[in-house]
Amino acid sequence: MHTVFIDGSSGTTGLRIRERLAARRDVTLLELAAEVRKDPAARQDAMARADVAFLCLPDGAARESAALAADLDTVLLDTSTAHRTDPAWAYGFPELPGQRSRLAAARRIANPGCHASGFIALAAPLVAAGLVAPDAALTCFSLTGYSGGGKPMIAAYEAAPADPLFRGGRQYGLSQAHKHLPEMLAFTGLRRAPVFCPVVVPDYAGMEVTVPLFREQLRGTLHDLWEVYDAWYAGPVIRFCPGADEAGFLSSAKYAGRDGMEIGVYGNEERILLTARYDNLGKGASGAAIQNMNLVFGMDETTGLRL
Repeated sequence: MHTVFIDGSSGTTGLRIRERLAARRDVTLLELAAEVRKDPAARQDAMARADVAFLCLPDGAARESAALAADLDTVLLDTSTAHRTDPAWAYGFPELPGQRSRLAAARRIANPGCHASGFIALAAPLVAAGLVAPDAALTCFSLTGYSGGGKPMIAAYEAAPADPLFRGGRQYGLSQAHKHLPEMLAFTGLRRAPVFCPVVVPDYAGMEVTVPLFREQLRGTLHDLWEVYDAWYAGPVIRFCPGADEAGFLSSAKYAGRDGMEIGVYGNEERILLTARYDNLGKGASGAAIQNMNLVFGMDETTGLRL
């Protein structure tokens, strides 16, 4: 039996993790009374009693919790942006080469960002295989459900009467300084940040990341792309799908409520679309965190996931 503490269990990521773990018989959840959830001493004590502590907190609070646990042997799994490019923390994307074994032995793990997960899944294999140059100028277009904005955005989208602007997609990150860009560079082998176009859609959950390529950007063929992705992503969490049976459409909602990811390649030899579809709260957050916890515990990484 493993003991787990969720620091920040009332946020969207923490709630999804709690929901998944509450159904498991191999995990005991430590919970703090409402009046001491923000008390540093109470949080430190809970982390000390846990085998794994999830930090489901804003960046500053996550750094504070990490400092409280500095002398503890507890495995910390941080879902914030705070430690994603810190070399002292293992990056929680098991599908990168050699990363499963590193995560299994890690005491400090930084969970990937939701948008970053799709971009890294698409770009890293192609750079590693030499099909895309490290200095390539790429674009990343990403649709996300509004739950990715946390409780304030959820409340705004679900308020009555609804803001009419919320009926359409809302692009943000217009300054090209989105907080996911550093990890999108750090774990793909790229030397240039992509032009990043994140868009909130009027669905609670779901995500679709698209990276377009012109023929001149690809050192190979469509068939080469299929072969690389098929070799990298045979499961269990990420799978390459050579086609979509959706009458010519790709819905960002396909994997809402689930913890897997689907990689696709579309287009022709002149203009190509690389796609990753998943749930922003699944493989984009809570599902990935549980996958990493399973690796730490030495169990099947899909335990408790909905794939």
